[in-house]
Amino acid sequence: MKRKILNWTIKFSVLTVLLLGILVLVVLIPSLLYANKTQIGTFTIYHNKPLDKDLILRLNNATEILKTSEYYDPNIKFKICMNDGSYYPSLMQVFLGRAFALGYTSNILTLCGDDVNIKNNYVQVNDYKWNLTQLLAHEETHCFVYNKFGFWKTNPVANYPIWKWEGYPEYVSRQADDQKDLVKNIEILNNVIKEGKDDWGISFADSTFTSKDYFRYRLLIQYCLDIKKQKYENLLKDTTSEQTTTTQMMNWYATQK
Repeated sequence: MKRKILNWTIKFSVLTVLLLGILVLVVLIPSLLYANKTQIGTFTIYHNKPLDKDLILRLNNATEILKTSEYYDPNIKFKICMNDGSYYPSLMQVFLGRAFALGYTSNILTLCGDDVNIKNNYVQVNDYKWNLTQLLAHEETHCFVYNKFGFWKTNPVANYPIWKWEGYPEYVSRQADDQKDLVKNIEILNNVIKEGKDDWGISFADSTFTSKDYFRYRLLIQYCLDIKKQKYENLLKDTTSEQTTTTQMMNWYATQK
């Protein structure tokens, strides 16, 4: 009986390792689940349907935004996975959660929205649209940070607070004229809190949205980097809580009115 149990344990372990190996292979080699791939500069696009001609414009505009980040690396060759019929985006969301897009490892970015509208520059999930150019910049920033710090010093392994982890890509990517003024954005956040609405997002001038939480995370990062003059790497190590940082930001804001 013990021998049978041992044999079944070994078989189960081998099967588990084999399945995990196949899963890792599929994640790292998206082409296994796509019919086509197209090269655009340093980007390899995996897709099933013909690509919109405006994609190159979105990628170039995102790259210009990313040059403001200290972790920008022009040598990274990205793999971008489209949500146009492949099982790949759905598979990634099983493990990483529902999202407009996902950026992981040092160079893989997957667009996951229900409607990826390249021509009109947005990705839509439910009733909310996210600016596509800024979304690309956000997810590429995650990849740049991973490339800089490595597997063990990035989330989920490093377990950094979400406001630091998601706030920095938002800080880098939100460069439109109506998004950069910290004082005005704190006013917007305060008004949203006062109104007490249960809406998911905060809208921008182009009719796209970000979540209220991501909006707040970005302001905290902007305060830490622009006002307190911290480096992002040092901020990740800083043990000051989100609540204390928020209080500090609001105290600073009071002196600007």
